[in-house]
Amino acid sequence: MNKKIIKDTYKEIFKSRDTPSLKSHIEKFIELDKYLPYSSTFYCITNTQQLTFEFISKNMTACLGLDREELKRKGMRDFWGRMHPEDQDPWLKALNDLMEFTLSKISLQNRERISYAWNYRLKNGQGEYVNVLQNTTPLEFDSDNKPIIGLAHYTILPGEMQLGVCASAKMLNDRDQYETIYFSNFSQKLLKDGITNRERDVIRLLALDKSSKQIGENLNISSNTVDTHRRNILKKLNMSSTGELVGMLKMNRNYL
Repeated sequence: MNKKIIKDTYKEIFKSRDTPSLKSHIEKFIELDKYLPYSSTFYCITNTQQLTFEFISKNMTACLGLDREELKRKGMRDFWGRMHPEDQDPWLKALNDLMEFTLSKISLQNRERISYAWNYRLKNGQGEYVNVLQNTTPLEFDSDNKPIIGLAHYTILPGEMQLGVCASAKMLNDRDQYETIYFSNFSQKLLKDGITNRERDVIRLLALDKSSKQIGENLNISSNTVDTHRRNILKKLNMSSTGELVGMLKMNRNYL
């Protein structure tokens, strides 16, 4: 799939009607970026309407070995051109399904509480493919409340890790805890599709060393219900203990 086809498909997915205002968002993130330490993560402000990166944090070069100003000048199309060919189609399908889910299932007032995540392989500045885990939180919406400006956070993992393309959506509950409301596996290589969204939330909190009582409080369910979920999770994953599950997840956080 060439870059023009990707661009056209992407613009169709995120087609919107307004021109957003970016000045205040960009100023805040430029100020913040000065104080962030170097790590295996970086972030950008993305504009899905103009297909541009409005801001790219300094860690991008350390993570991918690419020139920040050149990437900003060339925009998303150049970035997509580095995506592994096998990941392009499932990635575009993931984006399309996420937008369809948002527009059909999420009320207008709740869309500002959504965070999206997906992954793909990307060729870095050394010509090697690495895994990119992208989490995007909308910052600005068009008149139809469709996200067009986002804060995209990227985590880079070694290319040797065998990941499949998946996508998820999480929404903040009244306790400011994200709950999974959508998950789809587009490569059939990640955590089993038989795991429910609620079980994914329990797994994610277990990996943070939360007790059943704490998980129940975060998800507004009883600790007994959490214990039931834990038993079902172990059975589905053919594991003998929660410790085994947590150990696996701490080594492979992309499963969450």
